[in-house]
Amino acid sequence: MGAQLRVYKRRIKSVTATKKITKAMEMIAASRVVKAQRKVAASTPYATELTRAVTAVGTGSNTQHPLTTEAETATRSAVLLLTSDRGLAGAFNSNAIKAAEKLTARLEAEGKEVDTYIVGRRGLAHYNFRERKVSESWSGFTDEPSYGDAKKIAVPLIEAIEKETADGGVDELHIVYTEFVSMMTQTAVDSRLLPLSLEEVAEEQSAKDEILPLYDFEPSAEDVLDALLPRYVESRIYNALLQSAASKHAATRRAMKSATDNAGDLITSLSRLANAARQAEITQEISEIVGGSAALADATAGSDR
Repeated sequence: MGAQLRVYKRRIKSVTATKKITKAMEMIAASRVVKAQRKVAASTPYATELTRAVTAVGTGSNTQHPLTTEAETATRSAVLLLTSDRGLAGAFNSNAIKAAEKLTARLEAEGKEVDTYIVGRRGLAHYNFRERKVSESWSGFTDEPSYGDAKKIAVPLIEAIEKETADGGVDELHIVYTEFVSMMTQTAVDSRLLPLSLEEVAEEQSAKDEILPLYDFEPSAEDVLDALLPRYVESRIYNALLQSAASKHAATRRAMKSATDNAGDLITSLSRLANAARQAEITQEISEIVGGSAALADATAGSDR
């Protein structure tokens, strides 16, 4: 019984230490997600207005441009997958990877060749383990991304969209990331960044009863689109990075809270088992003392006779 009680005490001590760690990680994630939410709220209006401006230029001109003009026969696509550098976030990374794989399968079913670009060590490790080709990857900043990180990611993607497919370019650019809906809900989504679907944007604005402002293009619509192309891609990638970071912190907070609660339940269960083992040990010791005393009394009585 004594050995069993020591085992329970060691497990309680170990689980208690783990609970302290998960509680600290929960509090850290909770503080980070608030900051990430603020950044998402600050960047979303800029990305939205830039998309509106691009839509207005594309709608108001007949300029053939990679930003707004779809290829007659798209044969090659690029997919940018956003994951995190660290785990301990529940199904956050696996959901994003599944969404990317589903999108890739759909594009390949349409007869398109897919180039994969990955942000985050978790996504890269997944693809490397399965020996899948990755065109380019970035890591080390997923918890707190900056606009400079978005610009760094956008450079090879813009170069690919501006190239001819025969020279290694792509006709379409898709992005897969985790959208932050609330502290309890984060959804893996895929979106086509380029070429921008003017019809879809127009339908969204019609549903919101929004009217596009009138623009004058100086010096020309093509020059305006050339200037807007990198800004549009960078702002959309930056917003997606922020959404993904906020979602990751929220998922980590939820996972660590669940781990902390489970640790508390396990400590309670182990404490009950330890108390039962200690009670059984005490009962056994009392029984041994009583039995020994009775035996001693019988021996004494026999010697007196």
